[in-house]
Amino acid sequence: MTAERSVRLKDIAPRLTFQAYQAPTEHKVELIDRLTAAGLPAIEATSFVRPDLVPGLADAAEVMARVRRPAGVRFECCIGNERGLRDAIEAGMDGAWFLLSADDDFARNNIGRTPEDSLELLAHLREVAEGSGTTVGTYVIFAWGGPSEPARGAETFAPIGRRLREIGVDDWILADSAGYAAPKQMRNLVEGAVELNDLGRLTVQVHDARGMGLANVVELINLGVRNIDVSLGGSGGHPAMPDTPGGGICTEDVVQMLDLLGVDSGVDLDAVIAASNWLADEVGAPTLGFVRKIGSVPSHQPSDEVSAFNWSVRS
Repeated sequence: MTAERSVRLKDIAPRLTFQAYQAPTEHKVELIDRLTAAGLPAIEATSFVRPDLVPGLADAAEVMARVRRPAGVRFECCIGNERGLRDAIEAGMDGAWFLLSADDDFARNNIGRTPEDSLELLAHLREVAEGSGTTVGTYVIFAWGGPSEPARGAETFAPIGRRLREIGVDDWILADSAGYAAPKQMRNLVEGAVELNDLGRLTVQVHDARGMGLANVVELINLGVRNIDVSLGGSGGHPAMPDTPGGGICTEDVVQMLDLLGVDSGVDLDAVIAASNWLADEVGAPTLGFVRKIGSVPSHQPSDEVSAFNWSVRS
């Protein structure tokens, strides 16, 4: 595989942040508007799920009614059942991602279905969405391992991938939800997935809970993956995993690295840094990442006056 010189980033912070941290509707709307203004081509804006389970996203329909929708930007969401899909269609979502856990115990305890039960429901949802203008794909969480299965790879994913092809679902997000993968594991699973599906239909969601996120993004670029999920400020969390820090790999850290590598993302680095500062300072959401706190790499050499230092020993 050859490295691509452009990458499509989707920011998932609006969903990941507000499923874990309470905030008023206007903050959710402003976050999404800031991300689209910064040039993000796709936003995972919310989830259409039961409000008693995820109260922070109970205002999903209102948020989507109020956000600006620039031409060319995809607005996507997560769903867990047919009711969620119908609500997403009514809200005019471009895409709906059905949650499918690769971790059996997590699926039973938190989703209430086995992976096979979820696959059967997904086949039905695909039929429901036909002709609606809302595409349906699958969100394979814990693809690289989860709470009860910490080591997963191409061999353990293959049965899921084959079933997805059988039911006609070709748009996949593979999520390293627990942040277990290093570049070697990234390569193993992506190469296995590409044996079952077209690389262009694949999105990888990188998490940075264990500090391997940027290395994994570089590996994905070298593999030719063009669709990568990121999260502004590294913000986010999951109600079922309160001790897992942060969300996806930090958007501004990824954008800076891509700029330095000469890989085009179309995203304005200064704008996402400003948005990340707003998210931390005004909303109060916990954030990870480096660029917001340390500053971006200068685009010019500092002056001699700034960089000079007297190394002479003083008595």
